[in-house]
Amino acid sequence: MTIRTLRLGFLAAGILLPVVWLAAQTSVSPREQLIRYLDGIAKTQLDARAASVAQIKTRADADRRKTAVREKILNLIGGLPDHKGGVAVKEFGSVSAEGFRVEKIAYESLPGFWVTADLYVPTGAGPFPAIVLAPGHGAGGKTENWSWGGNFARNGMMVLAYDPIGQGERLQYYDADQKKSFIGNPTGEHGEANVGPMLIGDDIARYMVNDAMRGVDYLAARKDVDSARIGAFGCSGGGTSTAYFAALDDRVKVAATACYITSFGELLPSPTGAQDAEQSIPHFIAQGLDFADWVEAFAPKPYAVVSTQDDMFPFEGARQTVDEVKRFYGLYSASDNIQWITGPGVHGNLGPISPAIMAFFVKNLKGGSGDSTFAPIRAAQASDMIVTPSGQVSTAMGGETVYSINRKRAESLTAHAKVLSSKAEVSRLQTQIRKDIRSLTGATIEPGSAHTEVTVQSTAQRDGYRIDTIAMTSDAGTVVAGLAAIPDGSKPKPAILMLDTASTDTATAKHSDFVRLAEAGNIVVYLQPRPTPPGTESIKSPYLGPFNLLSLRAFLVGKTIIGLRIDDTIRAVDWIAARKDVDRNAIAVHGNGVLGMAALHAAVLDSRISKVVLQNTLTSYRMIVDQPVHRNVSEVVVPGVLRHYDTEDLLQSVYPRPVVVVTPQDALGEAVSEQSFRSAMANVIQSDQKLGSPKRIQFQSWTWFAQPLN
Repeated sequence: MTIRTLRLGFLAAGILLPVVWLAAQTSVSPREQLIRYLDGIAKTQLDARAASVAQIKTRADADRRKTAVREKILNLIGGLPDHKGGVAVKEFGSVSAEGFRVEKIAYESLPGFWVTADLYVPTGAGPFPAIVLAPGHGAGGKTENWSWGGNFARNGMMVLAYDPIGQGERLQYYDADQKKSFIGNPTGEHGEANVGPMLIGDDIARYMVNDAMRGVDYLAARKDVDSARIGAFGCSGGGTSTAYFAALDDRVKVAATACYITSFGELLPSPTGAQDAEQSIPHFIAQGLDFADWVEAFAPKPYAVVSTQDDMFPFEGARQTVDEVKRFYGLYSASDNIQWITGPGVHGNLGPISPAIMAFFVKNLKGGSGDSTFAPIRAAQASDMIVTPSGQVSTAMGGETVYSINRKRAESLTAHAKVLSSKAEVSRLQTQIRKDIRSLTGATIEPGSAHTEVTVQSTAQRDGYRIDTIAMTSDAGTVVAGLAAIPDGSKPKPAILMLDTASTDTATAKHSDFVRLAEAGNIVVYLQPRPTPPGTESIKSPYLGPFNLLSLRAFLVGKTIIGLRIDDTIRAVDWIAARKDVDRNAIAVHGNGVLGMAALHAAVLDSRISKVVLQNTLTSYRMIVDQPVHRNVSEVVVPGVLRHYDTEDLLQSVYPRPVVVVTPQDALGEAVSEQSFRSAMANVIQSDQKLGSPKRIQFQSWTWFAQPLN
């Protein structure tokens, strides 16, 4: 059936979905349902890992496991940058204190990528053992480590206390007028800086590990350092960095990680859940990894897991990990090299156990008897720890950022769409992109593969049509709520699936598009695909939005929010196509905002979708890489996507079906002009011209249009 007068627009006023009914059925919110579903996947994957680890019986087995774990980790973070030559260093003076001096330096982690650091040098003659000291996720960065640096130095160990990315003097998004990050706190900085790397299959962790490794390069080149005795220590976010760095750098001989090591089996169901960007590496759990692997990769060298009993990183998870690690170390006859230092209090409360931590390093790194001293100390003034004249690398030294480095790196890693000249080329592309979508997004539902259960909860009769309140069953019994407008009569009708995150009470207002389309004789289904509503998880930054942590949780187990929404879209099309009152040749899908990407991906996978409308939708993933700042893109991020495809490839793969584009957006949510959009989609437009469909991609500046579906 050819539709000559179909008008399709987005929900200018939105719809209030039946969340009241859902709340009445269960005390578990839709978002919590989804979290439990993802945690269930994690449990299955972690159980499989536990069974695999249980088969490790010999030292040779342990060696093979270590090798495999390191290879997996390096693959997941995008490998490590190549280094040539020594480390460039700039010196910014020094200050003296009782028992040590502090040299203020900046060293290059990568060309033009400067790391600010305080070097605590003991009084006396070297060479000294040295420790790479990473701070927690505090805005002050290295300035939070004066007491640790000074105490280590007074106990005869040199310390390199450095600023991690997004902290201290290394803010990636520095507002010179406000003298702070305009993104937010350090975890916000990490999350924002990580978006671009994830799209090309990297992780910000690769740069954090590299910063620490280049710190070792610097220390090892000093004559007053014993390069055979390098240690690493950090708490919280610093514990994370230390765990990663120590596992991957064989030059580290002794390590201690505080207030970080736990187990995902305990962490994910806890109130803490998934955490900061670098702490939630995509596919980490799916690849059979857990916290214990960071420690076991260090075997059989001395390692201290430091835990506080009321930590946000569950204490019970640390217990489980230490138990596993001790058995693993036992295969090397080195069980005594694992020490679990525990103390009272909440996250980061190291005061009561600081002497035990110091004694661990004195014994295992310095080679002493374990006798040590520890007394909390403070810098005479904060400026004693500031390296650059302005207090920020960006204003004092300039140079590279994670954004600029990643943008350059993307040039050689990004897949570029080609101009297609034949239907055979289109068919080959479609086959490949469908495989890529499933492997990258985690979408699994095949069109028409299973019966979709949709229940009608209530019905309101209108003149010529009715409005059903519906609930669609999704993964593991999770529920997707929606509305369906069903015109009277049994004659097959065109159907429109509208995907939107809007939630207002004007859905059935006389002038809403939902009602207009129903009054025109169309079956109209409106869904808010999971996870809706956003929920109350910690928002690391307003720029990252309310779906950031949920995205990270999904990434860990090989899922994505967009993949979940693709599956729900195909389920909905299954239900629509199975209806006897639907014209199966006239099923359109309209995606507004972030749901536009889900609609486009679904259309590639499901040929029953005869037309796609994208409104207020991101123009391309490459725009996220090319723009230094993004807003609310967590819902559409697909780790590694740009190594395989972008929007151009998706639009080509929908051929020959028409696509209507309404007010496309950039990575900040700003409107993109028609000229800019067509320039970005040049290969698609050229392909359509060669294939005889020059008007297949339609650009419109407003929501209403009157073109046929076919």
